[in-house]
Amino acid sequence: MEFPDLGAHCTEPSCKRLDFLPLKCDACEQLFCTDHIAYAHHNCTSAYKKDVQVPVCPLCSTPIPVKRGEMPDIVVGAHIDQDCKSDPAQRKRKVRDQSSFCCIWKGATRIQFGNWIPGGVN
Repeated sequence: MEFPDLGAHCTEPSCKRLDFLPLKCDACEQLFCTDHIAYAHHNCTSAYKKDVQVPVCPLCSTPIPVKRGEMPDIVVGAHIDQDCKSDPAQRKRKVRDQSSFCCIWKGATRIQFGNWIPGGVN
C-alpha cells in the first residue's frame, strides 16, 4: 500500500528520497531527509545566518564580539592593540608608548631615519 500524499521528497538533488518524517532546515527552510539535514550535507547557502562563531583572542582567551560584516581578524587585531590584558600585548603597548613620547638625551635632535644625535645638530 502506497501513501503518495504522506511525507515529502528530500530536496537534495542527489537524493530525492521520499521521507515520511522530513526535516526542515532552520536556515534555508527546505525539506531534507535525516542524511542531508546538516548544513554541510546539503551545501546550505543560508548557513551563515545560523552558524555563527565568536573569535577568541589568542593571547588572553577572551571572546571578541564581531558585528555582522566586520572581518574577525581585524577586530581581534584591534583588541590586541588596545584592550588585551595579556602580558605580551601590554609590554608591546608600553614599549610603543615610551619610544614615541620620550627622548633619552636632553637636547637631542632627530635626523633622517629616526636617528638621534646628542646635543643636537649644528
